[in-house]
Amino acid sequence: MSVQKFEELLVWQKAQDLAVTIYKTFKANKDFSFGDQIKRASVSISNNIAEGFDRNSNADFSRFLYFSLASNSEVRSMLYLSIRLNYIEEKQAQICIENTNEISRMLYGLIKSLKTKN
Repeated sequence: MSVQKFEELLVWQKAQDLAVTIYKTFKANKDFSFGDQIKRASVSISNNIAEGFDRNSNADFSRFLYFSLASNSEVRSMLYLSIRLNYIEEKQAQICIENTNEISRMLYGLIKSLKTKN
């Protein structure tokens, strides 16, 4: 049985969970531009998965999955910076970083599976 809608994709679900965590973590951050940027990047991960899912081809879907990967990497980079800026505790950031690593692995796996279907 194949996936019929993007909401069924575990990677999309995990990306949504990460965005919720990022929003909660940085909601009280007084550096508005930093908080806004990491929030927008976190939302872009799942949004690009959703947008690409309904494209006409696996190649288009893969292209959007690469956009998701880029946004995911941006979030991870900003998490490292948030530690250095003392915006969040290192332990909390490391949990989020591991979540981004898991999402990356899942996105790469999905991209690979789409390439083998062509």
